[in-house]
Amino acid sequence: MNMKVCILDYGSGNVASVYNMIKFLGYECKVTNETKYIKNSSHIILPGVGSYAAAMKKLKKAVNLDELEIEVIKKKKPFLGICVGMQILSSFGFEFEESKGLNWIPGVVKKIQNKKLPHIGWNNINIKKESNLLNKIDPDHNFYFVNSYHLIPDNKENVIATTNYKQDICSIIQKKNIVGVQFHPEKSQKSGQLLLKNFLNKKMDI
Repeated sequence: MNMKVCILDYGSGNVASVYNMIKFLGYECKVTNETKYIKNSSHIILPGVGSYAAAMKKLKKAVNLDELEIEVIKKKKPFLGICVGMQILSSFGFEFEESKGLNWIPGVVKKIQNKKLPHIGWNNINIKKESNLLNKIDPDHNFYFVNSYHLIPDNKENVIATTNYKQDICSIIQKKNIVGVQFHPEKSQKSGQLLLKNFLNKKMDI
C-alpha cells in the first residue's frame, strides 16, 4: 500500500508535534487542507487543541467537510481524531456554548465531573473492547492527557478504552474506520508511538 498520511491543519491542533512524530516513525505525511491531497491520502489525522465550538468553526472554514465525509464515511479511509479532534466526532458539545459536531460517532461532549481541571498528566487506560489499534498495548501503558471535557457516546459499544479521573471517561472510541483518542499520542512517548503505528499499519474496521 502506498501510504500517504494527511494531517489536517485548521488552526486548532498540535500539528507540528503530530507531523514530527509521524515522520519520526518513517511514514510519508503532509500537513494540508487541500481536497486533492485528502482524496489521495491513505490515512487522515485530525489533531485538536482548544474548545469544541472554536474547533468546529475553524474546521468548517479550513476544510471541505463534504469531501472529507466522502473520503471517511463512504470510502472508509482510516481516520484518527486527537483530543478535541476526537470530541468533535460527536453530535454536540457543551463547552461554553452548545455546538454541533461532525456527528460521525453520535454522542455529546460535557465537562468532566472533577474539581481538579483540566485533567492533565499521565494515566493508564482500561481496555473495554478488542481493537487492532491496541495491538501490543496493555493497561501498563500510560498516555498523556490534557482535558476538561469528555465524549459520552450514545452507543457504549463504541468505547474501546476508558480512563478513571474520579469518574470513568472514554479515552478511546472507535466506529469502524473512525478512531478518536482523548489523550495526545504524539506526546505519549513509546506508548503513543505504538498506538500510531497500529493506526497506520493495522486494519481499522470495528
